[in-house]
Amino acid sequence: MKMKNLLLILVFSATVLSSCDVKAQQQTEASKDSFSFEHHIVSEDTLNYRMLLPKNFDETKQYPLVLMLHGAGERGDDNKKQLAHGSKLFLSEKNRDSLPAIVIFPQCPKNDYWSKLEADRSTKPITFNYKYNEAPTAAMALVIDLMDEMVAKPYVETDQVYAMGLSMGGMGTFEIIYRKPELFAAAIPICGGGDPASVGTYAKTIPLWILHGAKDDVVDPKLSLNMASAIISAGGFPKLTLYDFANHNSWDPAFAEPELLNWLFSKTK
Repeated sequence: MKMKNLLLILVFSATVLSSCDVKAQQQTEASKDSFSFEHHIVSEDTLNYRMLLPKNFDETKQYPLVLMLHGAGERGDDNKKQLAHGSKLFLSEKNRDSLPAIVIFPQCPKNDYWSKLEADRSTKPITFNYKYNEAPTAAMALVIDLMDEMVAKPYVETDQVYAMGLSMGGMGTFEIIYRKPELFAAAIPICGGGDPASVGTYAKTIPLWILHGAKDDVVDPKLSLNMASAIISAGGFPKLTLYDFANHNSWDPAFAEPELLNWLFSKTK
């Protein structure tokens, strides 16, 4: 009887734990549904994006605007995968209550890239050749057009427009603040990189918190270090965090930084 009771208890416990896991997953998916499904169309080009509005959104008030650029693995056309990393940060009840903002997660098509570059994937880490002197990619051009449209809305606080991104999105963050330096109050590029020769357009005006994993064997951490060094040389004062324990997924410790959003929202133009 004792053995039978023990088995029943174990089965019951496993069932309860499984039910809790399913419920937690369902709640996570449900919370992601707080991001509306949106589309930005220019001529024949379409940019899918998801948008999170503040609680009790009021068009007569003004809110900060945050652009979040995903990595290469989340490209596609499902308008869902881009929420894989970072969405929980903005869905946190604490952050939603204390830091109300409009948050935009665009999705880059599978065959495109946020940053204008050539990538040599035969090397490890990958070698990138940035081409900022050329026109932006179609995806980046659509993001810029969407941001221009958003900042024209009366409910957007234009002194608090921010850019964030990871990996490919970190590169996109460096590029978009170069192409639109007058738009942004601060930026957070994570495990990205860019053209050090470009930083003069924003080094003294846009605060950056640059984060990278020292063990990154996909995007060389020296790319972030080079950008930080160039910004300092150009008269800027970037915040730099290098995780000695992290490989490419340095977005995990970055999003766990307790002051990440507080730092971002404290910056105004």
